[in-house]
Amino acid sequence: MLMTQAAATSRSGPKRRRVGALQGGATSKTLTRERKIMKILFLIVALFLAAPVMAQQAADADREAVRQAVLDYVEGIYNTEPARIERSVHPNLAKLGFYRPPAETAYRPGRPMAFQQLVEIAKSYNKEGKLRKDAPKEIAIYDVLDQTATVKLTAEWGIDYMHLGKFDGKWMIVNVLWQSHAKPKS
Repeated sequence: MLMTQAAATSRSGPKRRRVGALQGGATSKTLTRERKIMKILFLIVALFLAAPVMAQQAADADREAVRQAVLDYVEGIYNTEPARIERSVHPNLAKLGFYRPPAETAYRPGRPMAFQQLVEIAKSYNKEGKLRKDAPKEIAIYDVLDQTATVKLTAEWGIDYMHLGKFDGKWMIVNVLWQSHAKPKS
């Protein structure tokens, strides 16, 4: 004897369903698969949204490391701490500048300076403490890329334009082009 759907429903009680069938005809396997897909999509979206934040944090860390390398350079000279020069300046340093004696208006081209010469200068530049405690050390970071950076340092002796490179994960000064401060206009 064939039973109708209504008769089968009335016998088994109100709103009873077949085992394995869910509302809308979906099975528990289908829902499990849909949940997995939703979790994967959620993780993809979360990673996609987090990537710029992580990139910005890395950029901020690089910017701070560049600033610290330049600070080590200037404070290494100001405070007669050659070890700070050794940790912030690459051994292949190329430094060249233009010196203007205080009483003159014309600049004199300076001699190229190598790494070891800079280390020796750091040992004696302010050995007698003649620099003011508030001697300038203004750092303006112009650009920081993955491996290179460009910075301007205003210091007691003048303006240094620097190029830094990232070597084995560490920022180091490679090139310095400098000049004495311009003579104040009268």
